[in-house]
Amino acid sequence: MSYEVIATLMFSTMMLMLLTGQRVFGAIGFIAVVAALFLWGDKGGFDLGFAAAMKLMKWFPLLTLPMFIFMGYVLSESKIADDLYRMFHVWMGGLRGGLAIGTIGLMVLISAMNGLSVAGMAIGATIALPELLKRGYDKRMVTGVIQAGSSLGILVPPSVVLVLYAMIARQPVGQLWLAGIVPGLMMATMFIVYIAVRCRLNPALGPVLDDADRDMPRAEKLRLLRAGLLPLVIFATMMVPFVNGWTSLVESSAIGAITAFLAAVVKGRMTREVFENSVRNTLGITCMFMWIILAALAFGAVFDGLGAVKAIEGLFTEKLNLSPWMILILMQLSFILMGTFLDDTAMLVIVAPLYVPLVGALGFDLIWYGILYTITTQIAYMTPPFGYNLFLMRAMAPPEISLRDIYSSITPFVLVMVFALTLVMVFPGLATWLPDYVYGK
Repeated sequence: MSYEVIATLMFSTMMLMLLTGQRVFGAIGFIAVVAALFLWGDKGGFDLGFAAAMKLMKWFPLLTLPMFIFMGYVLSESKIADDLYRMFHVWMGGLRGGLAIGTIGLMVLISAMNGLSVAGMAIGATIALPELLKRGYDKRMVTGVIQAGSSLGILVPPSVVLVLYAMIARQPVGQLWLAGIVPGLMMATMFIVYIAVRCRLNPALGPVLDDADRDMPRAEKLRLLRAGLLPLVIFATMMVPFVNGWTSLVESSAIGAITAFLAAVVKGRMTREVFENSVRNTLGITCMFMWIILAALAFGAVFDGLGAVKAIEGLFTEKLNLSPWMILILMQLSFILMGTFLDDTAMLVIVAPLYVPLVGALGFDLIWYGILYTITTQIAYMTPPFGYNLFLMRAMAPPEISLRDIYSSITPFVLVMVFALTLVMVFPGLATWLPDYVYGK
């Protein structure tokens, strides 16, 4: 049996297992181990898995993963995120669409706390959505706002998905996080501009809050401002030393976790229940990602041994005679297709062993490509009919919001994200300027 046939059989069998509902790391790891034993026997097959495990355990930046996840859960469980939305509610309620704009701001800061899009979706759907509906906001617009805003969680640092990409692509996590800042803030700004223009043209979509809702003493408004900006202060205490080169990435992640913990203690919200839930959730998410990374490394090692990357590169560049940009666009389209039934981590570990080396061989920057991948998976999340975020929103939304409402709500935001993706593709400096500046000092 030729190596090309074996690689095709591995890929198709893995996809079949995933479609049957198997866990991502289980399906990928099982295929990797079976293929390694079949190709190289007992000794070679076992050595491959052991080598992948050792590579994972010796990758020092992986320590950032539990630190940032713990920070996010502490801020969420201690209800500091609630204070943040209350601040936006009072300070921006006087604008047309102000609460929807504030929700995007909330999502950006939640992303900076947690790094997971699911966390942003959960907080947005439970805190922001009921308030927006109660204040007379259009249900289709606000549903799209929460879905689009939550997608920023895998782009704005500290993105957990970019940690996974860094491990597979062998790229510095710090550079990837810095590369995501400008595109992430650019996309958030585009969402805000769209909401503001839309509500300006049709004020009924985002009415101004009544004076009674915003009538409070200035001292109380300032207190809310201080409480709401606390997550931003925590993020600054973590990122400023790192950007200035005073601390390493791992040290900064520890600073963020400790600062969040102390903030919850000072505010009197670090109860036994909050601490236990934060630790338990951190352990669960961290273990999940470590198993996925381990399976992806083993799968990638088998593909490297088969020479599958060289074969695919030859197919695209020699047999089909496609240009590097055409190959890149086809890759992005494949992510959107896979996003109809897979989440971001599954998409990455399935195709990274093929795509990442090919992108490097075509002469593209792997830091820049990591941001392209992330934005594309955001779009895939929200592309009907089977986008991951669409069904997550349906599970969290109240009964009056139908699946049809959710589908129609997301279209303008997907178009905004496609425009943002195009800008990053045409102007790579949007992603590469900040890491080049910081690491070039």
